[in-house]
Amino acid sequence: MTDPTRTESASEAPRILIITPDTLGRRMGGPAIRAWEIARRLGRLAEVRLVSLKGAALEHAAFPVLTASTEELREHVAWADVLIGQGEAFALHPWIVESEIIIVVDAYDPLHLEVLESGKDEGEESRKFLVDYCVDMLTTQLRRADYIICASEKQRDFWLGHLGALGRISPESYDADHSLRALIDVVPFGVSDDEPVQTRQGIRSSVDGISSDDKVIIWGGGIYNWFDPLTLVRAVHRLSQRRPEVKLYFLGMKYPNSDVHESRMATDTLRLAEELGLVDSHVFFNMEWVDYDDRINYLLDADVAVSTHNQHIETDFSFRTRILDYLWAGLPIVATDGDGFAPIIRDHRLGAVVPQQDVDALAAALEEVMFGGDVLAIRENVRAFALEMTWDRSLGPLIDFVRKPVHAADYPESRDKSMGGHHRRHIESLEAKILELDRANNEMAQKISDLESRMKTRRNR
Repeated sequence: MTDPTRTESASEAPRILIITPDTLGRRMGGPAIRAWEIARRLGRLAEVRLVSLKGAALEHAAFPVLTASTEELREHVAWADVLIGQGEAFALHPWIVESEIIIVVDAYDPLHLEVLESGKDEGEESRKFLVDYCVDMLTTQLRRADYIICASEKQRDFWLGHLGALGRISPESYDADHSLRALIDVVPFGVSDDEPVQTRQGIRSSVDGISSDDKVIIWGGGIYNWFDPLTLVRAVHRLSQRRPEVKLYFLGMKYPNSDVHESRMATDTLRLAEELGLVDSHVFFNMEWVDYDDRINYLLDADVAVSTHNQHIETDFSFRTRILDYLWAGLPIVATDGDGFAPIIRDHRLGAVVPQQDVDALAAALEEVMFGGDVLAIRENVRAFALEMTWDRSLGPLIDFVRKPVHAADYPESRDKSMGGHHRRHIESLEAKILELDRANNEMAQKISDLESRMKTRRNR
């Protein structure tokens, strides 16, 4: 990957620190990919440092890619003019909100909606903790943010509600910009600007059981609890009975960040495929994770791409990042209705949209897209639409902001409230822990008392 040279002079360029809690390496998940692509673009016009709180094994000629301890992170924050952070960055290092640095919060992923499903794998107590933790984490950063970016207009409406409840839609913010775009704007995931070029066969004639003549359906990412791969497996089973050349390939099962465990849905999907006798004949699982720079070799080996999900609140506000890779590869898309991409696929004729959990409709749509006469026209529509979604275009509002970064109109009140809110929640958390320990202590005291009573009774016999 080669990036254009910097267009701003060193004296004009702000110093930008980008922080991700995800792993930066050859194999990356969505948060790391987004941080990496943002760094690549901003590195053209500013001095950039890209920091992972988990681990970094990438290099780039235009900016350093680093892993930072707490003390090292303090040094990076002191160096920077602007900090762009996502996810747990602020929860793991809450002192950041107390600094005077200009903070951009990347809120493209409503994590508290995701964990309603993913938390089911952890047990009810852990699930409740995770939801509360995510809400607190998001509240901390939204209360302090000078500028917020999200993935869609629907997400923006969602976050505006949260900001309103926090008092951030204030006279100062409104008078500075009646649209509030100066406070929060849409910066979606982007389509790669690089030309999609295949350098090797990723699937065809490389995976045992898939030949060069087969029709390949690709699931381009991980399997999480809010998705519905089960209906897809059943649809492929049904379709394969009349179209034996149809093959389904799941691109990645093991997320590259070790903190993210395999989901219940991934296990259920593998089990269903085994029960139907489809594994390694019509359904194939890549049990690892594909290298970021190698993923195009798999995508270009497919005939159609899929994204199927169940109806959850997560679906309503999701922005399926894997679909951007589908657009990049020029793949027709078959997707479940109900999320933000469904009307785009339908209106731009990028493939087909089907009802949720409808095996027959999904099988029919896959067959029509793969074997119908419109496939070339659909591919052309996909390629044309992809040009509207490149990273350079999607990052436009963020690029404009970092050219002339400023604190939010309600700063420093926003910082003071964020600090106060965090301290109050910290005290509340400590008080809750004290009460929990007190209850445990009382229960243990009662057990000891009961044991002493039983021993006394035995001695008196």
